[in-house]
Amino acid sequence: MAQIIGLPKLSPTMEEGVLVKWVKKVGDKVSPGDLVAEVETDKANMDFTIEDEGTVLHLFVKEGETVKLGAPVAILGKPGEDIAALIAQGAAPAAAPAAAPPTPAKPAPVAASPAAAAKPAPVAAAAKPAPVVAAAPGPGPAPGGRLLASPLAKTLAVELGIDLRTVTGSGPGGRIVERDVRAAASDGPRAVATTAIVAAPAVASTAAASADTALATVGEQAGDWIDVPASNMRKRIAARLTEAKRDVPHFYLMRRFDPAPLLAFRTRLNALLGDRGKVSVNDLIVKSAALALRRVPACNAAWVGDAIRRYQRVHVGIAVAIEDGLVTPVVRDADLKGLGVVAAEVADLAKRARERALKGHEITGSTFTVSNLGMFNIERFTAIINPPEAAILAVGGISDEPVVKDGAVVPGKRMTLTLSCDHRVIDGALGAKLLAVIVEQLEAPEALAL
Repeated sequence: MAQIIGLPKLSPTMEEGVLVKWVKKVGDKVSPGDLVAEVETDKANMDFTIEDEGTVLHLFVKEGETVKLGAPVAILGKPGEDIAALIAQGAAPAAAPAAAPPTPAKPAPVAASPAAAAKPAPVAAAAKPAPVVAAAPGPGPAPGGRLLASPLAKTLAVELGIDLRTVTGSGPGGRIVERDVRAAASDGPRAVATTAIVAAPAVASTAAASADTALATVGEQAGDWIDVPASNMRKRIAARLTEAKRDVPHFYLMRRFDPAPLLAFRTRLNALLGDRGKVSVNDLIVKSAALALRRVPACNAAWVGDAIRRYQRVHVGIAVAIEDGLVTPVVRDADLKGLGVVAAEVADLAKRARERALKGHEITGSTFTVSNLGMFNIERFTAIINPPEAAILAVGGISDEPVVKDGAVVPGKRMTLTLSCDHRVIDGALGAKLLAVIVEQLEAPEALAL
């Protein structure tokens, strides 16, 4: 019997997906486990495999379309089945909202109720904001012709194309603040005045006037920017990192150390490995972080609302930049694996991340993350914690610089690690201990092989 197939949940945080490519077409037979489509989720491009058997009879979604989780994407059944009702059923959700809005005719209750009649609020509400601002006695320019506006308000005005001289400030002394600009923008054409600006009676300061005109002019130029639609992954990254930066109380710890022993150790390892693979500096840092988390288990944890969850296994996420986003594939039990295994896993995960070929379980479940920008010659940086983890290690590049050794300045190398900590879970001393163990192992890297 024919049935509608909905979009499955392909990542833990997926709410919708973009159907990138249909692998099966109408008329193709499918069996459980067959790949039917490729879907872009908030994490990566994922395989959409089927769990049923039959023939593809209808496709509801075109390639490139965004689909909500569970929404109909195809009909599966036997060739020749009558699926007209299913097609109508699958298409129904899309039509429903369009047919729904015949309810704006609600003035009746207002007139019917005596109380409401005495309360012209609903009617006045729509007109309330505009008159107040438009007819306000003292628009933007302050006494003396000088425009009082906060830096954020000025920047926002440029972005939104608002002439600040048409805006009434609600801040101290009539200062224009962010909310005034946003209110003006929401008022539409009135506030987005172009060159037909109300001539201020006393524009005493020519410089100020020209600056204001410049603000308005810059904001009005069409074609000065291009809005690139955000992918699902970019939207999700934006939401998660904004949430993390806003809700997680970060603090940062930095350590500089001498990476020369680490580089020498890596050279010896790669000589031993020969053509069986390579170990990178990042692999050694991942391994060191994993071992350090085993030695300082209180940092291998997460804040879960009313408790601190301490993980019993160490899974290290590796931040990998891809074409239009960022993913963090996970090396599970990184503390228990040999350096060669860790290196091979990191290389494989990074390669498949760039090919968008990772599976859902390979990008979830990390208990700590390592983010490395050393290859981009970034000396040091701070990273935003990847929730629900309690810390992330930011790895800078190796630089040649003069160092003091035995009382003399000699050529040397330095590298900086920055640990971002969730203060709800990790206090300063605890974070410092974790970072010290990581560095201690990197300066005596033979410890990583024990």
